[in-house]
Amino acid sequence: MSERKVNEVTEEIEQQLKIKSVELKEDIEIYEEPIPFTEGCYLVKHEELDPIENQITLKEEKPYQCSQCGKDFSLNSHLKTHHRHKAHTRDKPYQCNKCDKAFYLNSQFKTHNREKPYQCTYCERSFTVNSKLKIHLRIHTGEKPYICSHCDKDFARPSTMHTHLRTHTGEKPHQCGQCDKAFSDYSNLVNHLWTHSAVNAIKPYQCSQCDKAFCQRGNLISHQRIHTGEKPYECSQCGKAFRLKQGCDKHYRIHTGETSQTTPLQQM
Repeated sequence: MSERKVNEVTEEIEQQLKIKSVELKEDIEIYEEPIPFTEGCYLVKHEELDPIENQITLKEEKPYQCSQCGKDFSLNSHLKTHHRHKAHTRDKPYQCNKCDKAFYLNSQFKTHNREKPYQCTYCERSFTVNSKLKIHLRIHTGEKPYICSHCDKDFARPSTMHTHLRTHTGEKPHQCGQCDKAFSDYSNLVNHLWTHSAVNAIKPYQCSQCDKAFCQRGNLISHQRIHTGEKPYECSQCGKAFRLKQGCDKHYRIHTGETSQTTPLQQM
C-alpha cells in the first residue's frame, strides 16, 4: 500500500473513532447525583469516553464504489446511503453564516452550529434532532420498547438490542483489518485496535504497587485487583467470586454447559 493510501485510511479511521466517541458521550447522561453502574467494566467504559486522538493505521477494504463519483465504501449500506442522499449532485441549501461550509440536510447544519432546540423537560439536556430527544427521554421514563426475541430482555435503544442479539447468534460483524479477529461490539474492536497501534508502546497508566504500566486505564484497574484481592464478579449460581468478568463467564458455563456469551453474573 502506498504512503498516500495509508494516510487516507488512517485519517478515515481516526474520524470514525471520533464519531463513535461523540455518540458514546451522548449516550451517557450527566446528572448532579452520580449514576450507579451494574458492572465494573461499564464504569471503566464510562470513564474512558474521551476521543482517541492517537494515530491508528488500519488497512480497510472498500469494495463498494459509487458509479457516479468513484467514492469507495467499506459497506454496501454506506454506499446506498450515499446514493440516497446524492451527495455529489445535490444542492447544499443550508449555508453557515460564520464560515464557507454548506450542508445537504438541516440536521447537519444544526449539528455544525451546535444548535440544540429540542429540550428535555426532566433535565437540562438538549438535542439537535427530536429523535435523539425521544431516545433520551426513556432514561427518565424507563420505557424499553425493544424486546429480544430470544430471551425477552428489553432495551431503550434498537442499536443496543441488535448488539445484544449477537450474543445469541454469534455474529461478529466488526472485523479487524490487521488480523483475523472479529467482534460483536464496535467498542471491543476499538480496544483491540490499540494492540496494532504504534502508540500502544506508550503506557501512561502506572501501577502504584509494582512496575507494570498499561496503555488503557481499564487494564490498570483490572491489574490492581491482583494486589487488592478485590473480586467484584460473583457467580449467581454458587457465589464464587472472580477478579475478571471473563473468568466469571467461563466458570458459569460449568453450571449450564453453555458456550454462549450470554452469562447472568451479578456485581458484588
